[in-house]
Amino acid sequence: MNTGMNNGIFTRKHLALFMTDFSGGGIQRALINLASDFAARGHRVDLIVYNAKGPFLEQVPPKVNIVSLRPNFGLQARLCVLSADQKVLKAFWQAALLPNKLSSSFPYLLDLMRYLRQELPDALLTHHTLCNLMALLAKRLAGVATQVVVTAPMPLSNELKGKREKKWLWRFIPQMIHQVYPWSTAIVSVSNGVANDLAAVALLPRMGIRTIYNPVVTPELREKAHHPLCHPWFLSGTPPVIIGAGRLKPTKGFQTLLRAFACLRTQQKLRLMILGEGKEQPILEDLTRKLGIMSDVEFPGWVPNPFAYMARASVFVLSSISEGFGNVLVEAMACGCPVVSTDCPSGPSEILANGKFGPLTPVGDHKKLAECIQTVLKNPLDQRQLQARADKFSVKYTADQYLACLLREENLVTYP
Repeated sequence: MNTGMNNGIFTRKHLALFMTDFSGGGIQRALINLASDFAARGHRVDLIVYNAKGPFLEQVPPKVNIVSLRPNFGLQARLCVLSADQKVLKAFWQAALLPNKLSSSFPYLLDLMRYLRQELPDALLTHHTLCNLMALLAKRLAGVATQVVVTAPMPLSNELKGKREKKWLWRFIPQMIHQVYPWSTAIVSVSNGVANDLAAVALLPRMGIRTIYNPVVTPELREKAHHPLCHPWFLSGTPPVIIGAGRLKPTKGFQTLLRAFACLRTQQKLRLMILGEGKEQPILEDLTRKLGIMSDVEFPGWVPNPFAYMARASVFVLSSISEGFGNVLVEAMACGCPVVSTDCPSGPSEILANGKFGPLTPVGDHKKLAECIQTVLKNPLDQRQLQARADKFSVKYTADQYLACLLREENLVTYP
């Protein structure tokens, strides 16, 4: 399917994608993959950000135009909220005035409105609660016909729990979502679990939320998996290496992974490498020392090509407490690496087909996690099966579905 074709004649569209910055997270990788695919199909593509900085900036192809919004720190951006829909005026007014992440986004509202009025993109895709709300408000205030598709990348309930220390500032978010998301052309979630959670927390009709899995697998991913890797742990004859990857924060459950590894280490010679960086690194390193496994655990930090590591590892482990989808699971499978995952909400069980393509373990149970890792080490799933499953989450297939939403071409044929 070549989305954008009408009666055999290609229609070039102006598409915009909106995120905060180019930091090394799953949201950024997903939107860059989509922007690259849209541009390769011949569409005009803008990638809108608050801050054009971060490690993923260099991965944006030349055909994609980067639009960096200019902030306005005066009251004008907040006051313009007064012209918003009366039903949500109170909630938006609170959000504009209170000192939280949403209020810190409001300085960019005027420039986003200006962009929409001047550039008039055919469609705008946003990915994250704050960007979703900002984009829908900007469209309403700008008075343009741009189609806006909002995407929920993580369970809203988990996002709200993360703000528990400022619960009084975030209490209005579900109300805002309930009132504002219906302004969109389509509401998309990255997994069925995220969709169910969004519907329940924000009191939205479940049938009005569609699931489009993240765009993970690209030809470049498989190419990078074969790049040389100069690391002594991956030389021939060395012990098996277990890999974990993600931001070093509590929700990734790396403490559980370290404890599971400590159990395994008493049975055989193994090594553990956790790719990523974050505020929890000192805590994880201290736990590594206490468990007596320092010599066999490494924290390389953020690496530009994690796929070369995944392709050479014996097992990839996702130990998360919660996920929206779980891109790294698909990436590891695409590299032919056997996987083990916690059965956390919301994506892993959908990716692994309820355990068909890798065992699922209870969240926080390091003993059960160790048992499953040991099972996979002894009897790994065939690489071809893993890679075939990963292909179900290819960028091309995902891009087809998003374009059908953005361009409202609902009769397009989709892959099985």
